[in-house]
Amino acid sequence: MKIGLVLEGGAMRGMYTSGVLDTFLENDIEVDKIIGVSAGVLFGVNYLSKQKGRAIRYNKRFIKDKRYMGMYSLLKTGDIVGKDFTFYEIPYKLDVFDDETFKNSKTEFYAAVTNVETGEAEYLKIDSVLEQMEILRATSAMPYVSNFVELNGKNYLDGAIADSIPVEKCKAMGCDKIIVVLTRTIDYRKSDTESKFASMKYGDYPNLVKAIEQRHEMYNNTVEKIIDLENKKEIFVIRPTKDLHIKRIEKDIDKLQAMYDLGVSDTNDKLKELKEYLAD
Repeated sequence: MKIGLVLEGGAMRGMYTSGVLDTFLENDIEVDKIIGVSAGVLFGVNYLSKQKGRAIRYNKRFIKDKRYMGMYSLLKTGDIVGKDFTFYEIPYKLDVFDDETFKNSKTEFYAAVTNVETGEAEYLKIDSVLEQMEILRATSAMPYVSNFVELNGKNYLDGAIADSIPVEKCKAMGCDKIIVVLTRTIDYRKSDTESKFASMKYGDYPNLVKAIEQRHEMYNNTVEKIIDLENKKEIFVIRPTKDLHIKRIEKDIDKLQAMYDLGVSDTNDKLKELKEYLAD
């Protein structure tokens, strides 16, 4: 039996995911494959490096630093998330990522990215976070506020554009049991607010424009499928039980902590049920 774990993105809503995964670490919940998207990747890698508390710690420490993320970085570099500070100075020097433990894990880790030429999702295997940091940049490069990230001669953006919650991909990779960690409440549905300027911004990339324009429909259809699979007990879902109204680029440290704490408490509440699902 192979157990898969799917991690939705959502920028700072990913603090919820961090709380979930830290609770997994405390309770020795292990999986065989992980597919993450955007913040699901950025924070999810700490699960395999077994660095409980790292994601909430460095986010609370640096969220108000202008070098981390926000308008200063966007205006200066074209990326709302500061490349040098966020992806290289923090994990290499300021809050060091344990890449050796990550590399020694038997769990396979994949990051979803969107190819800007094809408008389709690709799933890139991460064997070393520090050596493949540009994949982490690519999966989290939000449209409109990020530059393209080049990997092997191809340009990429946020994986959530083409596949926000890759449950079907996880199934296709041979996982019999799938845990899905979402960062939105069960009643959330995406509205068409991101496609208005797609053709203006990305006119030279028609497939990317199409993917952005269809993203809300893709997301909402995926959510409905997840609810159906959950009701059939074919997958196990952990999602926020309440809406804390966290912004994508949330600067309020108390809200970040509250989102993390909600992830911990929601997971603890479902722990017995989760273990029964995995053992069945």
